[in-house]
Amino acid sequence: MTVNRIGVLTSGGDAPGMNAAIRAIVRTAVYNDIQVYGIEEGFFGLNEEKFRPLTSRSVANIIDRGGTILQTSRSAFFKTPAGVKHAANKIKDYNLDALVVIGGEGSMKGAKALSDLGVNVVVIPGTIDNDIGATDYTIGFDTAVSTAIDAISKIRDTSFSHNRMNIVQVMGRHCGDIAMYAGLACGAKALIIPEKDVPLEEICAKLIEGHERGKLHSIIMLAEGCGHYRDYVPKIQELTGVETKGTNLGYIQRGGAPSHFDRRLASYMGFQAVQAIMKGDVNSMVVTKNGKFQVIPLDEAIDTPKVFDEAMYHMIQVLSI
Repeated sequence: MTVNRIGVLTSGGDAPGMNAAIRAIVRTAVYNDIQVYGIEEGFFGLNEEKFRPLTSRSVANIIDRGGTILQTSRSAFFKTPAGVKHAANKIKDYNLDALVVIGGEGSMKGAKALSDLGVNVVVIPGTIDNDIGATDYTIGFDTAVSTAIDAISKIRDTSFSHNRMNIVQVMGRHCGDIAMYAGLACGAKALIIPEKDVPLEEICAKLIEGHERGKLHSIIMLAEGCGHYRDYVPKIQELTGVETKGTNLGYIQRGGAPSHFDRRLASYMGFQAVQAIMKGDVNSMVVTKNGKFQVIPLDEAIDTPKVFDEAMYHMIQVLSI
């Protein structure tokens, strides 16, 4: 496949490491004499023709920056057949041989819609939720967990000082990975996550047992898909008889400098995306499985369900007694 010009955009929620991926895409392309256009504000910017050329200097000093220099958004128009067709025509107008899309589940579906109209696409999974089943890790997840761990460590200090229980709400509408990984690393006493429908009475019985053994504080991890911490605070306080507070970590999980893991993951994926385009391995997604990078068909990536880590969940229950 002859490749002269490609585009790159970031879509959906921002994730730490997106800039590192953009940098890798641009520099790999430039090394191979391929021109790159950055498309600002995701699929919205694609329809609005917000294209700008990117060079090696354009992406200098961004590997350690959070967010995305191309910015991102969600587009209602792009979700319509007319919007997808309009976007595909813009790609043809700029003579792009392929488009790299960095984003989550919605971005995958947007890329698939473009590929159905003949656009060559490669997707890089970028979302802090880690909710894409085709890959072990998504760009931004590790940083989000690290940010949550740092915040929980501070919350733990005050919880211990006041002999309280504290519910820590983290992101994850359909996937409890941030709550699980951060909970494991911080010694959380309980998890409330979408994948497990555990009665609150059962969770509180475990909290009471720990309190009666002399535990001076307890952290309860709550994934946002299970509701807001404000709804749980009075119920847990009533069922346990222990003062209970709550904290929503919110958007701080999306911001900040990416971790070394996310910088490396994003760099590898950006490099592999351009390599895939040059080989003609398009309409695909770059993933990591068991420590190895692969390029798989986009249809396969979309159809691969997220598998819940039962073994990890069980281990957390054992370690939290």
